[in-house]
Amino acid sequence: MNSQTQLRINGERLWGSLMELAKLGATEKGGVCRIALTDLDRQGRDLFARWAREAGCEVRVDQIGNIFARRAGRDNTLPPVVTGSHIDTQPTGGKFDGNYGVLAGLEVIRSLNDAGIVTEAPLEIAVWTNEEGSRFVPVMMGSGVFVDAFTLEHALAQHDNDGISVAEALASIGYAGAAPASAAASPVGAYFEAHIEQGPVLEANERVIGVVEGALGQRWYDVVMQGMEAHAGPTPMELRKDALLAASELVIEVNRIALAHAPHARGTAGWIENYPNSRNVIPGRVKLSVDLRAADDVVLSAMDAELKESVQRIAAKGKVEATVEQVVYFPPQPFTPTLVSAIREAAQAQGMTWMNVISGAGHDAVYLARVCPTAMIFVPCLDGISHNEIEDAQPDHLEAGCNVLLQAMLQSAGVASS
Repeated sequence: MNSQTQLRINGERLWGSLMELAKLGATEKGGVCRIALTDLDRQGRDLFARWAREAGCEVRVDQIGNIFARRAGRDNTLPPVVTGSHIDTQPTGGKFDGNYGVLAGLEVIRSLNDAGIVTEAPLEIAVWTNEEGSRFVPVMMGSGVFVDAFTLEHALAQHDNDGISVAEALASIGYAGAAPASAAASPVGAYFEAHIEQGPVLEANERVIGVVEGALGQRWYDVVMQGMEAHAGPTPMELRKDALLAASELVIEVNRIALAHAPHARGTAGWIENYPNSRNVIPGRVKLSVDLRAADDVVLSAMDAELKESVQRIAAKGKVEATVEQVVYFPPQPFTPTLVSAIREAAQAQGMTWMNVISGAGHDAVYLARVCPTAMIFVPCLDGISHNEIEDAQPDHLEAGCNVLLQAMLQSAGVASS
């Protein structure tokens, strides 16, 4: 057992694989543009599938295009221990978001092959379809279908801005698989996901490993402030129905609500549409987005109530009408304590600096946690920057996270006795 706990992955090989995949859709600024279900996505999928087969894995594709690469265990009747992420990117994406989780899983399998280790349960790498949601909505589409968060039929019917459906795009790149896209049909014994943090906390605290205890719950809203357009010169200030003024007050209130529920609350007004958007016209209608997040559903519900009260109070003060529509709700998702502990213990055993963290972003792991034991591993990214072509991570940090993943997966899958 001591030799197994001392087993390490090949960091140079992991980095080389990441750089090879990053060539597909490479941008001038050093990032990657590999949008879901495009020909570049097909090339990335083909490359991963070839590497997985070369590592001795059996590759299957399900009806939503998720790829599963299975390394046999001693007892293949056991549900697999799965790891993975996604390889689709944002239009101005980086080399590591999602890609690291997929190729860390591949490196675990390559390293076990090198060491001649057979696990008791089989291992799988999952490549989830359309995680980013930059071409098709909803986001995290492949894992969402897999856990029955929405139906396969609903996902396949979604269209991009050019009117192409998910079903058509899957067929066009050759990844409309036959396997059922269902955790009920393909049970998972445990799921791990390694990922860059996409935030600044680990770097600020000089820690290499983030032991992710769960993910923030999210509520997204569309808010409309309806006032009245009027001439900016003749209309006295006290007689105006300025929709933008009301919306501006709400933006400040969103920030206040999040600060009042520190440390894990978040509040963002990230998008705004102003009508008629003319220099000398008082704005008559403003639509804006509000994104509230918290680690506890009681807190998130309190923030929801505060937001709605604030909207009505601000609208009354500004003599405008207001509507609030919730468009997304993800409940806070704790991860499985035993798996979280396995990650923490693996980091400690290897002498790595670590800290407990909460994920502020959505990941495929958040959906998988609905159907199986789940945990995540974070590693730092430079300045916390992600969804950006300059996204960067240190090779030794990526190697460290992959070594933690290796030990956590071995603990869950078990090592077959020789």
